[in-house]
Amino acid sequence: MPRRRLLSGLALLLPALAACSTAPVPAEGTGGPARLDYGPDPSQFGELTLPAGDGPVPVVMVVHGGFWRSSYGLELGRPLAVDLANHGVAAWNVEYRRVGNGGGWTATFDDVAAALDRLADADPRLDLDRVVAVGHSAGGHLVAWLASRPGLPAGAPGAGAGGGRTVRLRGAVSQAGVLDLVDAVEEGVGGAAVTDLMGGTPGEFPDRYAVGSPVARVPIGVPVVCVHGTADGNVPIRQSERFTAASGDELLTLPGVDHFAVIDPSTDAWRACRDAAVRLAG
Repeated sequence: MPRRRLLSGLALLLPALAACSTAPVPAEGTGGPARLDYGPDPSQFGELTLPAGDGPVPVVMVVHGGFWRSSYGLELGRPLAVDLANHGVAAWNVEYRRVGNGGGWTATFDDVAAALDRLADADPRLDLDRVVAVGHSAGGHLVAWLASRPGLPAGAPGAGAGGGRTVRLRGAVSQAGVLDLVDAVEEGVGGAAVTDLMGGTPGEFPDRYAVGSPVARVPIGVPVVCVHGTADGNVPIRQSERFTAASGDELLTLPGVDHFAVIDPSTDAWRACRDAAVRLAG
């Protein structure tokens, strides 16, 4: 059953990939996207899209999904980045090492933390006190985890900035996120996606799951808004329900909405995510 669920999810993702194959054009006056590297690996970069006008401007970091696998990339976040910039915020759409191209524990976690910290010297117009992250599916897991960075134990991935400035999130929006990794393994969410990311099962590596699973990091310390459709057949809404029950955070339930509507800028589902991000950014 878990394998069938994963295969059906991949099939449903193909139209989304096709829709993103041509990057949308930012509105007149917006800048970018400008590529910025945060490390030497080909996957350690992001695309910064600035809104029209002068700063300071809030920032929304966009983290794509795809069950942490190298088959999927930041092209999934490009339409969202354009829409965010067209609504007055800077968009930082990031790539990271994924399972199949050097990712997994701890590289994937290290990368999204380094990508966030790259904002510290990215552009003087960015208001680093108003940085929010939006992530879909596996990206929802990563942004909720990023929000918990200040509470991570010393030596954990993401706990430090490698000698540079650590950028802290003001909040995060999880779009159909995988927020309870232990439950996801038990329920077969994404087939073997979680164990591939973590290098094994919760029984084999309980310390990794205690650090890397967002539900294990509550209280997070900043708000995490969970947006989830009731018709999601890839990541069940149970994931967001379990997280918000533990954290007390807000759950926006979208009746009849599937897994991918939240990353389609033409939908009310995406607009709910964007509005939540702008609200968190203040």
